[in-house]
Amino acid sequence: MPAPLSQTTGRRKQAVARVRFRPGQGAITVNKLPIEKYFTSATHRMLVTEPLRVTNTVESYDIEATIDGGGISGQAGAMRLGIARSLCEMDPELRGALKRSGLLTRDAREKESKKYGLKKARKAPQYSKR
Repeated sequence: MPAPLSQTTGRRKQAVARVRFRPGQGAITVNKLPIEKYFTSATHRMLVTEPLRVTNTVESYDIEATIDGGGISGQAGAMRLGIARSLCEMDPELRGALKRSGLLTRDAREKESKKYGLKKARKAPQYSKR
């Protein structure tokens, strides 16, 4: 197997995606499974491949990703950021198009931590007068 052209990391919520680009015909593999098997929802597949569509490089590279942590939606967002960063690293000319589409910005929203005395981060137990 040839050495990767680029290797980057994408993060979203609790998910971390390590993305490797190799020259190829456009095959995308996630945790050693084809993308159709890993991301069964068409919405998540569309989210993942968005940077490739924006830059017209859908069939230029084979992409291999290792994802752990978080849920399926966070994993799709993490992989999208990893792909966008890899494209930018390999061809700096694409940075403008990716930046305009908002694909190089890390979504920093995280789950708020639980507070003591409360049931969740903000949900308090029901008030009882007597």
